[in-house]
Amino acid sequence: MRTSLLKVVLTVACALPACAATFSVGTATAESGQKTTGYLEVLAGSDPAMNIPVVVVNGTKPGPTLALVSGAHGTEYASIIALEKVIQSVDPAQVSGKLIIVPLVNLGSFEKKVPHVNPTDGKSMNRFYPGNANGTQTERASWLITKEVVEKCDYLIDLHGGDLDESLRPYSYWSKTGNERLDTASRGMVLAFGLDHIIVVTDRPKDPSASRYLDSTASTRGKPAIAVEAGYSGTAEPEDVQKLVEGCYNVMRHLKMLPGAAQTVENPVWVGKVSSVSSPSAGFFYPLVRRGTYVAEGMKIGYVTDYFGKTVWEARAPTSGVVLYICSVPSMKKDDNVANIGPITTEP
Repeated sequence: MRTSLLKVVLTVACALPACAATFSVGTATAESGQKTTGYLEVLAGSDPAMNIPVVVVNGTKPGPTLALVSGAHGTEYASIIALEKVIQSVDPAQVSGKLIIVPLVNLGSFEKKVPHVNPTDGKSMNRFYPGNANGTQTERASWLITKEVVEKCDYLIDLHGGDLDESLRPYSYWSKTGNERLDTASRGMVLAFGLDHIIVVTDRPKDPSASRYLDSTASTRGKPAIAVEAGYSGTAEPEDVQKLVEGCYNVMRHLKMLPGAAQTVENPVWVGKVSSVSSPSAGFFYPLVRRGTYVAEGMKIGYVTDYFGKTVWEARAPTSGVVLYICSVPSMKKDDNVANIGPITTEP
């Protein structure tokens, strides 16, 4: 009798709002059914402090925790605006589980319109994971994101797009780690995200202490993760933004975090190891192909002239495949990346 009464008391008590579990990331704390904002506070070190915005969505029903991160490169605007749209539209009452949303990691890049790197220390904010609490601003931010975002989530999506100088066609990255559980879970996520070109990556870091990329930081810690790209040349076209927004929501349906059936991409184009083309010369770059073009090995895809108009180098495709992106501005430094070509492969 006493045991039965105790069970009833516990059941009633845990149904009360006061018993709702809180969830915190950085300074953002949400009760069940709440969406709250806050910051990941990167302390000052050898260079200034920074506050990275974070949103926590605590659903009303149990489920996994999904992290959505964008803005490692602060002029990849389509991905940043996409997460702003998710923040505005997601309804905690419909969510099973929790969301961690970090819409803009690289505030300096965004504010100063500097592509690729954090202008404070000149480092890419997707190359220094898992970070260093005593390093430069990028390293300290990466360390804090590892602790507060990666270690608190069950799944992760890293959103990117074409930077100011990158004319990019949409695609996703799926990393094959060799861990069947992880690979099955992340494959399901990338198909649910819905971008029709999927790059199969087999050479990402395996060491958690040298994970380098955000998605690798998650996967080396046992968390299924994908990276996705849409948007080109620093634009935020509605079509690209919507691809990313709907992709996030569809992965949430796939993970049973939202009601409804998840749709998966029906005929994905699988892309093998990507070949990069770099310019050996500085000067003016002239592209001869567009993003998404299919090219043959050896095909001329662009050329560089010196500052007097003389051609000093011809860019040719190192392999047959699809132009994932091509430089969209004339400015060219020695060793700058001109294009990425992805060979088409069979379904893995």
